[in-house]
Amino acid sequence: MAAQVRLLLRRGYSPVSFSRAVLDPPPGKALAVTFDDGYRSVLTGAFPILAALGVPGTVFVPTDFVGATVAAWPGTDCWIGTAHEHQLMPMTWEELGILQDAAWEVGSHARTHARLVAVGDAELADELIGSRAAIERELGERCVSLAYPYGETDVRVVRAAHAAGYGAACTLTASFTRASTLTWPRVGVFRHDGPLRFRAKVSPSVLRLRATRWWSLVRPGSLPSSTRSGGP
Repeated sequence: MAAQVRLLLRRGYSPVSFSRAVLDPPPGKALAVTFDDGYRSVLTGAFPILAALGVPGTVFVPTDFVGATVAAWPGTDCWIGTAHEHQLMPMTWEELGILQDAAWEVGSHARTHARLVAVGDAELADELIGSRAAIERELGERCVSLAYPYGETDVRVVRAAHAAGYGAACTLTASFTRASTLTWPRVGVFRHDGPLRFRAKVSPSVLRLRATRWWSLVRPGSLPSSTRSGGP
């Protein structure tokens, strides 16, 4: 992570929170480093690295799991009972407060990490409104940012996010076309992304291409890859 962030800083990116990058970007190029799910490894692993570089982060938390022993849902529940289960420990509100005091942003990842595009209207509103209210109650600051669980959204979910009071929300989508403040695309960086793949993902040429309709013609496997590491 340190090498990845240093590369972007050398390229002239200004590190800011996610909501600042979307709603009030600084002049030039903005860098928002975000983390989903609110696992404690963000505090113990990522926080010291980013603090040494002077970079604030944004962490999106499914609020019903804050302070629990394990936070898991379809896609991560396969690690329960394995040697990697300890990595599923979420942060407490006190630990999230430590990040907030260090200029990090704490945003919503809904209440239960539900697949929002698949739930009914009442549950959707509860997931979004309840999570935002919990963050504001526990941390004492306004919550305006949201990461859609699984990176998925649709028109109905975007309208619900707006109605719930969010100003900036992000997805994980292949294409950057039709981006808006409530459908902000992110570049997903994962543990199996080696140096070549990371450089390809953040290449200015690739980023420009992803903002055009031609991106759909690019095969996902065309980016350089590396060996995948074990663990969740």
